[in-house]
Amino acid sequence: MALKHKTPMLDELEKGPWPSFVTDIKRVAERKPMAEDLLGLLEMSYEHKEGHWKHGGIVGVFGYGGGVIGRYCDRPDLFPNVAHFHTMRVNQPASKFYTTEVLRKLCDIWEEKGSGLTNMHGSTGDIILLGTTTDQLEPIFYELTHDLGMDLGGSGSNMRTPSCCVGKARCEWSCIDTQDITYDITMRYQDELHRPMFPYKFKFKTSGCPNDCVAAIARADCSIIGTWRDKIRIDQEAVRAYVGGELVPNGGAHGTEKRALDIQKEVIDLCPTKCMEWDGKNLKIWDEDCTRCMHCINVMPRALRPGLDTGATILVGAKAPILEGAQLGSVVIPFIKMEPPYEEFHEFVEKMWDWWMEEGKNRERLGETIQRLGMKAFLEATELQPDPRMVNTPRYNPYIFYDPAEVPGGWSHDPKAYRERHHA
Repeated sequence: MALKHKTPMLDELEKGPWPSFVTDIKRVAERKPMAEDLLGLLEMSYEHKEGHWKHGGIVGVFGYGGGVIGRYCDRPDLFPNVAHFHTMRVNQPASKFYTTEVLRKLCDIWEEKGSGLTNMHGSTGDIILLGTTTDQLEPIFYELTHDLGMDLGGSGSNMRTPSCCVGKARCEWSCIDTQDITYDITMRYQDELHRPMFPYKFKFKTSGCPNDCVAAIARADCSIIGTWRDKIRIDQEAVRAYVGGELVPNGGAHGTEKRALDIQKEVIDLCPTKCMEWDGKNLKIWDEDCTRCMHCINVMPRALRPGLDTGATILVGAKAPILEGAQLGSVVIPFIKMEPPYEEFHEFVEKMWDWWMEEGKNRERLGETIQRLGMKAFLEATELQPDPRMVNTPRYNPYIFYDPAEVPGGWSHDPKAYRERHHA
């Protein structure tokens, strides 16, 4: 079927080696006029080097302040089928587990009442349903809630849809129940999710272990990262098997051929705190120096496992660059058990929000408010005690001067030498 809009510039995007969104839209455009007009509008935007969407007013479903992103075309005379092109965010299940039945019903709803275009998933995690008209918003919402038991996600200056990694459902490293934590946050903070009340957006992301597969530390205003506070469990026989070439390193991620692991080069020398030693027979870990980076565990998964006293580290303030540039999360609670009913965590969250809503400027993320007013003000408001683990780069303070000769026992940046003195 020939499309009515000529799209020479978009056609160029189909020529590369990677799958193209243009090809996907063209496929849908063969049966959906809304997708066909979207192609024409995009081509005009590329030609004019400006977007052709206008704000046009607030749209949504009754009782909700978020979940629908209003979108109107500024040239409805040329592209009438995208005069309205609203996006709906749907709250995804924790860890994005679906049955095929639910996916089929979801697609059937959107095929009938929307453009047929979806994004599985947006960067926050939501199911993104791209393009429908104002009169279809309430019918779609009714079917989502009544037929599928699903709800809209967050948009605007509210709590965005919480997201998490696969957690204990399929990952042996997960130290916390990421699905239960995400469900608890979602259900407890319904008002904050659906009714914008914050200075700007707020994201919770939960990772079951320090590998942080949802990149919470880089993207979430509040990151919940599974960890442990006892010793890494070691199977010395398995360590020797890796060194002897009897096991495949890295869990087979870099090839499934068995090979002798150079434990000094591939594990010990890459440890950020140099907390490991290998004497040719046994691996020694100085757990008090370990920062739980997971590298050694990832390289030798049959030999090393997280400890049994598990919980979470809470970080705040991460964001992508908008106003003040990209920021990583800062540790504020080094360890919390994170077990139901999560009351200790909720007390912290509510103090944090109270302070941010009082002190935050319009369109200022939590991390930017902390950056502007200082971590000291944040810790006082949330009644947290300062801790050395909250410092961005411990041991690198340029305002401390000393003469090594005057330090009792001398001073060394060599962790092994330090341990020999203090762990003798």
